[in-house]
Amino acid sequence: MGLKGLDNSDLKLLIFGGKGGVGKTSCAVATAMSLAENFKTLLISTDPAHSVSDCLGQKIGFQVVKVDGSPNLSAIEVFADEALSVFISAHQAELKKLLETSTNLDNQDIEEMLALSIPGIDEVMSFKTITDFMEQGEYDKYVVDTAPTGHALRLISSPKLLDDWIKVAARMRWKYRYMITSFSGSYQHDDVDVLLLSLKRTVKRIENILRDATRCEFIPVCIPEAMAMRETERLLSILASSGIVARQLIVNNVMVSDECGFCRRSKASQLPYLTGINETFRHLNKVEVQRFAEEIKGLDALNKLKMCLFE
Repeated sequence: MGLKGLDNSDLKLLIFGGKGGVGKTSCAVATAMSLAENFKTLLISTDPAHSVSDCLGQKIGFQVVKVDGSPNLSAIEVFADEALSVFISAHQAELKKLLETSTNLDNQDIEEMLALSIPGIDEVMSFKTITDFMEQGEYDKYVVDTAPTGHALRLISSPKLLDDWIKVAARMRWKYRYMITSFSGSYQHDDVDVLLLSLKRTVKRIENILRDATRCEFIPVCIPEAMAMRETERLLSILASSGIVARQLIVNNVMVSDECGFCRRSKASQLPYLTGINETFRHLNKVEVQRFAEEIKGLDALNKLKMCLFE
């Protein structure tokens, strides 16, 4: 049985995640290629160790480019530090004013602070980039290739991190507003307030997309091994507690051949894990993908994988 329901026009965002080395990137790329047959699709990599370029055999980078051989498919690799740099450049005046009016920092301190990398900001900027694309509405489908599980979980928790930052900034502004009102009797909203309100709307937009089962689906990728199975179970538990829908599971690298001793041993060793996966994740549509002899790289190999994923 193949992946189901992805051609629903209401479904906009597909996020692929799982343990490192299970084949998330190749599954995400092959799925994007399949969707691009009927929908204008954007493939987005948020993995700091971007593999989409290698998988496609084409240089991608932090600019949207057309994917060779797939007219309806475009791709981008999001570099969080560059996304943060773009954000700070666009809003430097507002951020500087926020610090000037809410702290005792001098100009040099403020410049140094704005040049610092903020812990966790990479996931925030990555997801903001995704939602900005979705807000522009140029594409029908957005397929996201994430880094291994920990990064994916931070990515989906990025709205809370951004919201916490906004709350701190808002408290800082409240003190400034109180002081201005006390001296002048009134307070006029400025560009800093506009920025904070815009970021708050971004948080709500991200949360609404992630928790809308009609618009967003998380697709975990697993392999028939103990560690991958346990990590997938934890991932799905956290997704469920966050209100994020996972309807199906890709089980990758399944040995189907028994033509040699190595194949038979591999097949036998996977059998208990495949049984465990079927029992543990019985509520999910499971798509088994056979182990390929060659590396999944280039359009020919990706088309073979696409056929396995969608039968």
